[in-house]
Amino acid sequence: MLRYLTAGESHGEALVGIVEGMPAGVPLTAKEINRHLARRWLGFGRGGRAKLERDKIHIYSGVRFSKTIAGPIGLRLDNAAYRKDKSGWPEVMSVDGEGEDITRVTLPRPGHADLVGAQKYGFDDLRPVIDRASARETAMRVACCSIARQLLKQFGIEVGSHVVQLGEVGWDHEADWRKRREALIVEGAENINDLADRSEVRMLDEELSRVCVDHIKEAKRSGDSLGGVYEVVVTGVPPGLGSYVHWDRRLTGQLAQAILSIQAQKGVEIGDGTANSRRPGSQVHDEIFRDDEAVFRRRSNRAGGLEGGMTNGMPIIVRGYMKPIPTLIKPLETADMITGETQPTRYERSDVTSVPAASTVAEATVAWVIANAFLERYGADSLEEMVVRFSATSRV
Repeated sequence: MLRYLTAGESHGEALVGIVEGMPAGVPLTAKEINRHLARRWLGFGRGGRAKLERDKIHIYSGVRFSKTIAGPIGLRLDNAAYRKDKSGWPEVMSVDGEGEDITRVTLPRPGHADLVGAQKYGFDDLRPVIDRASARETAMRVACCSIARQLLKQFGIEVGSHVVQLGEVGWDHEADWRKRREALIVEGAENINDLADRSEVRMLDEELSRVCVDHIKEAKRSGDSLGGVYEVVVTGVPPGLGSYVHWDRRLTGQLAQAILSIQAQKGVEIGDGTANSRRPGSQVHDEIFRDDEAVFRRRSNRAGGLEGGMTNGMPIIVRGYMKPIPTLIKPLETADMITGETQPTRYERSDVTSVPAASTVAEATVAWVIANAFLERYGADSLEEMVVRFSATSRV
């Protein structure tokens, strides 16, 4: 099965990743990974680092002549802030020495991992927590998971996303954005990305995008931050991925874990999850029919493409709920970790909102889960063998 590890700190020299378990023969170039890394910087309301970083991946191993060779794939992503920023990061994040002259960070931010992380690991300086808990880590996650997307692509499986709500601004009528989404995914989920990526906030409606930009500007003037809701869609998925036989093999649980593993995510919804909890069963369950080609299908997709922890052949619909970023220009009160003195927390450079960016990170983590489930069912040592197995399996 697929595994990946990331290493590195937000202001360290680089982020490093290792991807293991990818079959041989999957087309892979740095260009394709870099495309998704660039999409991770999309969105109005990003902070100064968005202007500084120009993420470019370096593939060290596991690929030969633009195809995977079944060995571990080694990746490196340099942090431009480490060299270009004038904050002395090579000294602050030095691997060597004792750090005697480095100013300790002792004011934890409310809503951040700062304080709890320091308590857990026994730090008297919050910097190690700040730098590893940072969402900068998702850059390497996107790089690793983009390799899984390349595998899915060989079987016509596409992953897309868009922002549904940003702060207080969203679609007045849920049916409107659902209708827009359904029209786009007929030809595959990447059509959603084609439209969403043109918006400053990755929304599918131009007018809503403009309102969101104004909302972000107002939040910035107020020294505040914004959360929101996004949706990830996967098309071309065959039925039968995942399993109902053990709790940890249910794809619904794996997808929820993937979303909640992303920094600042606080909720997950699959299909019409929250709305279905208020409706009678007659308005929830998707009726089944068999088409002219003897393929079983659903007349609707309120289940979001998943039943009993397994894919049912319909598009997978997963929504993520992100809280506002905890770093505020207008600070909240906190207590100094050493003295206990109450005072306004320090400002750590950040965004007003990164919901649009989170939607692209969620695409990546969802793609990884689907690729793993796909390998579980159709896995082989090479792409060529996987194609044979996939083609020989009934999809009805």
